[in-house]
Amino acid sequence: MIYAVVLIAVVVTLCLVTIVKTRSVRTQADFLVAGRKLPWPVLVFTLLSSWIGAGSLFAGGENAYRNGFAALWQPAGGWLGLIVIALIAGRVRRFAQFTVPDLLEARYNVAARVMGAIAIVISYTVIASYQFKAGGDILNLIFPSLSRGQGMCVIATFVILFTAAAGMASIAYLDLVIGALVAAIVLIAVPLLLHRAGGWTQVAAALPASHFQLLGNLSLTQALNFTIPTMLLLVGNQGMYQKFFSARSERDARLAVYGWIAGTVLLETLLITMAVIGSTLFQTTRPREIIPITAYRGLPSIVGAILLGGIFAKVISTANNYLFSPATNLIHDVYGRFINPQASEQRKLAMSRLIVLLLGLFALLQATRFESILNAAIYAYTVYGAAVTPSVLAVFFWERVTTAAAITSIALGAGLTVVLNVAGYELAIYPALGASLCSLIAVSYLTPVPQPRQWKPFFES
Repeated sequence: MIYAVVLIAVVVTLCLVTIVKTRSVRTQADFLVAGRKLPWPVLVFTLLSSWIGAGSLFAGGENAYRNGFAALWQPAGGWLGLIVIALIAGRVRRFAQFTVPDLLEARYNVAARVMGAIAIVISYTVIASYQFKAGGDILNLIFPSLSRGQGMCVIATFVILFTAAAGMASIAYLDLVIGALVAAIVLIAVPLLLHRAGGWTQVAAALPASHFQLLGNLSLTQALNFTIPTMLLLVGNQGMYQKFFSARSERDARLAVYGWIAGTVLLETLLITMAVIGSTLFQTTRPREIIPITAYRGLPSIVGAILLGGIFAKVISTANNYLFSPATNLIHDVYGRFINPQASEQRKLAMSRLIVLLLGLFALLQATRFESILNAAIYAYTVYGAAVTPSVLAVFFWERVTTAAAITSIALGAGLTVVLNVAGYELAIYPALGASLCSLIAVSYLTPVPQPRQWKPFFES
């Protein structure tokens, strides 16, 4: 009963915040970047909440159930990416645009903008789709009469309506509450679980020794297959750039990164630890559900209910973010740029909401096509990381990169990843990223040096 009450309370809170924030949305800037008014504490938690969703809670849990602490190779990619982010956060805010394709067009051309937008839509709708699947799993756990498929549809409906209503403003302030709640309750939950499992000695005795080794049962190639796509997704992540564009100032953007680093390392390590401990207490045929199962069955009712409610809220929050970003691309980078440049603010806002609805339905359809959230996450990360991230990083780190090189890199990275995924190849990151980087470098040196006006604005201190 307590679990149902907490979930209902979460949904009611989400609805109330959405209603309040919807009333303040008047322009495209309000919808897309919260009017560029977010202070750094809000940014820290919205960055943390949008990054730690089903990818960490379900894909990470599935990985930890199978491989133990070797699962940390996956979040470690994000930690490495944060080091790069710390170097450019202020410059990103100074540029003050709406989307990553804005960066691509400003540095390269319109074709790079469109191709980047397409790659982002492919990647982010997959990420949104497995948030729907994760939310359906939670609803089925608490309400067994509701099937996983039905629960997935319920979550998708709620997320689509919620995201379409208020855009970035509602997302950011909800993330502040959700991020703080989950971080606090996980800190309490892990010691309680360890006590129930009989202490660390009992946990170690119950699991294979490989669960506590650096690589576990993974080869280095397999471990890096988790690390590299995760790192590349974070470094080029449009949702992250969009939040920096929403910052109140360059200083707020920089401070937010430092808080994000601390929060991400702590929370993701604790979640993997929770999954490892949970795997000694509970066996399941659905490893992706080990963290929710552990929260539901392994903790005191009130703690478990709050943690499960927080997980549920984070899944919704992450789905909002990854549904909102591709919608931003289509409305800002395609509709507003090419189809109807003279559209009024009200017309753009209406189209934004319609596109959220259509993309949400597309993501829901994709969620019916896969079972492993871990595999879906690596595929989505690879599409983005191989296609978009190399050209985005070149904007800030390499003056010599040319427009032709960026376009070739995006096309090869996205195309090769999709083809290899259809063919069932599991280590697509290596050929896809290799082709993307090699073409970026080779074509840059085979084409004329770009004019200073193209690269200089991105290197000014």
